[in-house]
Amino acid sequence: MGISVTPIPGLSPQINDIRRRTAEIINNEILPNEQALWRFRRGAELTADERETSRRESHELREQIKAKVFEAGLWAPHLPQEYGGAGLDFLELAYMYEILAYGVGASSLFGIAAPNSGNASVLVKYGTEEQKKKWLLPLIAGDMESGFSMTEPDNAGSDPRSIQTEAVRDGDDWVINGHKWFTSNGINANFFIVMCRVNDPSGEYVANGRMTQIIVPTDTAGVNIVRGIGIFGHSNSDHCEIRYENVRVPIENTLGLVGQGHQAAQDRLGAGRVYHCMNSIGQMWRAFDLMVERSLVREVHGGLLKDKQFIQGFIAESYMDLQSARLMTINAAEKVANGDPDARTAISAIKVFVPAAYHRVVDRAIQVWGGAGVSNDLPLSQMYLTARVLRIADGPDEVHKILIAKNILHRYEGGKGWNFGT
Repeated sequence: MGISVTPIPGLSPQINDIRRRTAEIINNEILPNEQALWRFRRGAELTADERETSRRESHELREQIKAKVFEAGLWAPHLPQEYGGAGLDFLELAYMYEILAYGVGASSLFGIAAPNSGNASVLVKYGTEEQKKKWLLPLIAGDMESGFSMTEPDNAGSDPRSIQTEAVRDGDDWVINGHKWFTSNGINANFFIVMCRVNDPSGEYVANGRMTQIIVPTDTAGVNIVRGIGIFGHSNSDHCEIRYENVRVPIENTLGLVGQGHQAAQDRLGAGRVYHCMNSIGQMWRAFDLMVERSLVREVHGGLLKDKQFIQGFIAESYMDLQSARLMTINAAEKVANGDPDARTAISAIKVFVPAAYHRVVDRAIQVWGGAGVSNDLPLSQMYLTARVLRIADGPDEVHKILIAKNILHRYEGGKGWNFGT
């Protein structure tokens, strides 16, 4: 069964058309080929020759699907048309992402795989023309890979004020020293966007101590990749621990103005939180479909699972989780699109609620599938891990709950109540 997509009353014809065309590619090209598209990544049981053959065949199939995405006008939807993207606006992207997330790995076949997509957006907004020519265009073309290097092992990621990686000005260069980890795409990246605190002894930059993002080529002397960090029992990953030891890069690699690093990060993370939640909803949708489909055909103790009250309870609870999460996220996305001052509270609310709902929906689907649910034959086990990570990524739940409460209390302290009717 593919994702069921019909026009949504009240949405623009443009958004409904984007959802329809995206769903057609998901249903016709990606879902029937999921195992073939990514089999080489699960190929521990394959011989070296079989693995190489699988890799080649998977690559060819992915390129065929990418060509169809190009033809449909849906490639790199997050980027402006002048940079080869589809130029979709915020709300159009949000509605598209929930469809994309239904298919395993679909986003990468549409040119929006993280962290490249986020880095490209930041380069579009803050990069100079020379930086765009040198870094952005090759990134969009697929000739380069990038990573985002912000989190530090010795400092709380939820408190950006604690970042200690320092860039000291020395003539026309920055000299960077610091210790990062969970730098995304660290193994394959050609360059990192590194969050630093600047120190300019010359006094030209008055923003000493403020956060700044700097482009650092990964082959620069002093960029020492310590390891790919093992996650959830896996021996390694592409999220790397890195030590920057007297790394010298030119001042011209500064991304945006000195001191704009925090704003650039918030631009990335604020929108990203909505998109992550829409992605989560797409995966919840897939998990829900898998659970219900299983209940219709699996016989246990003389009857189908669909007739067991426990399973009926699972279906009802997952329906409620999915509907609530989706409506909350769409409401937050509309607030962002309309410039509503309450958008920040809505984003924090979905950042807490949606991953938890996502976790519950996937957990029930795994329970219904039993042993198959935790196997690599289904996408459920990876969804389960993703749901747990999202409670930490982009700010832990606890920080967002505090923000929600502060915003609400501030409104009441000012003599007003909270308007739930918007």
